[in-house]
Amino acid sequence: MLCCKFKRRPWRKYQFPPSIDPLTNLMYILWLFFVVLAWNWNCWLIPVRWAFPYQTPGNLYFWLLMDYLCDLIYFLDITVFQMRLQFVRGGDIITDKKEMRNNYLKSPRFKMDLLCLLPLDLLYLKFGVNPLLRLPRCLKYMAFFEFNSRLESILSKAYVYRVIRTTAYLLYSLHLNSCLYYWASAYQGIGSTHWVYDGVGNSYIRCYYWAVKTLITIGGLPDPKTLFEIVFQLLNYFTGVFAFSVMIGQMRDVVGAATAGQTYYRSCMDSTVKYMNFYKIPRSVQNRVKTWYEYTWHSQGMLDESELMVQLPDKMRLDLAIDVNYDIVSKVALFQGCDRQMIFDMLKRLRSVVYLPNDYVCKKGEIGREMYIIQAGQVQVLGGPDGKSVLVTLRAGSVFGEISLLAVGGGNRRTANVVAHGFTNLFILDKKDLNEILVHYPESQKLLRKKARRMLKSNSKPKEKSVLILPPRAGTPKLFNAALAAAGKMGARGAKGGQLAHLRARLKELAALEAAAKQQQLLEQAKSSEDTAGEVGSAAPDQPAPQEPLAPGSQPPALPGGTEKEATGPQEEHSVRIRVSPGLDPGEQILSVEIPEEKKEAE
Repeated sequence: MLCCKFKRRPWRKYQFPPSIDPLTNLMYILWLFFVVLAWNWNCWLIPVRWAFPYQTPGNLYFWLLMDYLCDLIYFLDITVFQMRLQFVRGGDIITDKKEMRNNYLKSPRFKMDLLCLLPLDLLYLKFGVNPLLRLPRCLKYMAFFEFNSRLESILSKAYVYRVIRTTAYLLYSLHLNSCLYYWASAYQGIGSTHWVYDGVGNSYIRCYYWAVKTLITIGGLPDPKTLFEIVFQLLNYFTGVFAFSVMIGQMRDVVGAATAGQTYYRSCMDSTVKYMNFYKIPRSVQNRVKTWYEYTWHSQGMLDESELMVQLPDKMRLDLAIDVNYDIVSKVALFQGCDRQMIFDMLKRLRSVVYLPNDYVCKKGEIGREMYIIQAGQVQVLGGPDGKSVLVTLRAGSVFGEISLLAVGGGNRRTANVVAHGFTNLFILDKKDLNEILVHYPESQKLLRKKARRMLKSNSKPKEKSVLILPPRAGTPKLFNAALAAAGKMGARGAKGGQLAHLRARLKELAALEAAAKQQQLLEQAKSSEDTAGEVGSAAPDQPAPQEPLAPGSQPPALPGGTEKEATGPQEEHSVRIRVSPGLDPGEQILSVEIPEEKKEAE
């Protein structure tokens, strides 16, 4: 180690804090654990060393070493930790070192700590090592109760610790009784009577067994003979009845507090079932209601989360809402760029709802009044001709229905069905709550309405502008008129070079081809019984439709099967492309007309 050079000395890495927060500092709770261990050593073993012959000259040094180690822990607690504890005075947290020390020196706890460290061990020199001289060490009980309070505040299931602590109380009372019974047996004489301990077997185990039978009043004990034995047994009976009844009552309170939520849940479930049976609700509906109760209770441990939030002040409710929901809401495109405080106000209005499998969250066409945020689970967006095809699956963290919060251009109607795929937890923001919030944030309100218009416009914008969908029964005149309208909009560029006249001629040929195809199709339907309704407007592949003779120098027209031919006019540099293809539905055709721009040659 002499040849090593540390960049930073490891023993200077940690500095003891000048002040300690007793409510939240985990290091202080850990220290209290060691103080409570030292206190339990004195409380449990001082009676044992006094009554039973377990402290002998051979192991005396071991007992003294443990005693003085506990005293050292007591001393460090007084001089290092207790004088650095923060306290509240007039609403202010005091962290000044001098004031913290004076506050501890004037407290009742300091007086008890001084009494528990009285140096009665000096009397060992005159009376010998008597464990009863260390009884003042048991006065540090305030540290024990403080440790219980701090530990319960950080445990998720504090009732388990309360049950263990109550059981320890009962065991300690039995422990003291067993020590007193051995002392009474030694006072009477070991094995001198039938009532006292006879000296056979392990003395502590035998005396503890007798204490259990006495305090719990099991019976089967030997009858006391002497006056001392009778008085001792009567005191034991009275103490046992009192102590055991107190322990039973305390255990009942602990278990009742631990199961208070479960009791409330069962009460609500029983009342709901009674109501449904009274009104003869169908069994399927009753099963779904019971399933909702079961899942809601097991998933979040309560039926309504808002009941807990009501007890908290507004600032704490906001802090909890930010930690739980801010990461999800801040990613919603509709709210990006809005006032941060507006989003905070919105977080406090969110409410949690549980949906069962196959429950409709929202239906197509209904008025949208809520926005949904998926906390857990999945939802499916349904669509298609039958309205049951799964278009997309949204998972935890996704948001839907946000445009419905702002009624812009009729966009407050649902455009699809949304169904819960499994058990789904959703956060819901009501439109009324959002409007109440936006009153105080006019700039954010303008931004939201602008975004909503843009999103609605992009959603309703057609994907192909040059496509016309026409039903086949409209016949050639409507196709012809649509082509004329498209050519008329082209202006001078479309009419240049005789393209408009040529387009009319090509459309007439297309009309004649379509009529021949229909006639051929009717002949085919008469010959066979197969259903060819989905092939209206297209010729049979094996038997081509008859065509009219074409003008000299012209090209065949475009076929309805999606093939395309380029139609040229008198000037070859100007071309017109006509495409006819079947539409999405069996009764529709798509006619596309494309005229490229004129190419100007460089001089």
